[in-house]
Amino acid sequence: MSRISEEQVKHVAHLARLAITEDEAKKFTSQLDAIIGFAEQLNELDTDNVEATSHVLDMKNVMREDKPVDGLPREEVLKNAPDKQDGQVRVPSILD
Repeated sequence: MSRISEEQVKHVAHLARLAITEDEAKKFTSQLDAIIGFAEQLNELDTDNVEATSHVLDMKNVMREDKPVDGLPREEVLKNAPDKQDGQVRVPSILD
């Protein structure tokens, strides 16, 4: 017995705004039935002593601590600026 019908596949395709042919509906029905079968096999596993997890690897915060540091000296930053004026980078005006 199939766990999903062709009508259900067509309905989901309609909701997803997908145009599928009759052959595609039959193909997707058998493929989705196989997927559902594999998912049902997972229900047979004993998971009572398995700790819940949100990630497959036991990861801690891999970011560095956020500490304030001094920035580059103004002279160093402006050294490569093509045009500078009064200690700032000068750019073309975009407003009249």
